[in-house]
Amino acid sequence: MEKLIIILVAFVALLHFYFLILEMFLWTKPKGIKTFGLKDKAFAEDTKVLAANQGLYNGFLSAGLIFSLVTKDMRLSMFFLVCVIIAGIYGAYSTKKIKLFYVQAVPAIIALISIAFKMF
Repeated sequence: MEKLIIILVAFVALLHFYFLILEMFLWTKPKGIKTFGLKDKAFAEDTKVLAANQGLYNGFLSAGLIFSLVTKDMRLSMFFLVCVIIAGIYGAYSTKKIKLFYVQAVPAIIALISIAFKMF
């Protein structure tokens, strides 16, 4: 794999690992409440199990991307990047927050395009 592809895929993996931390461990803390624009600490407490579940899924995306780098499997990278892009599109649509698309999907789109140029 080319260095640029490795850097881009690793960046997306690290982003999703960071999302895991935010959603699983910081959801009810000031950082999590501010990051996700939650209305208050009580709401964060009421929804922390759901957020932890979301964080776990982000961890799986991160692990898959890291595994694809370790095995140098660009097709596997592409699969997980497409999963990230779909999650970003759906997240932005369902929350009506376009920023989510830019934070989650755009880095994955850039990484996917870089792989596509390399493969084709």
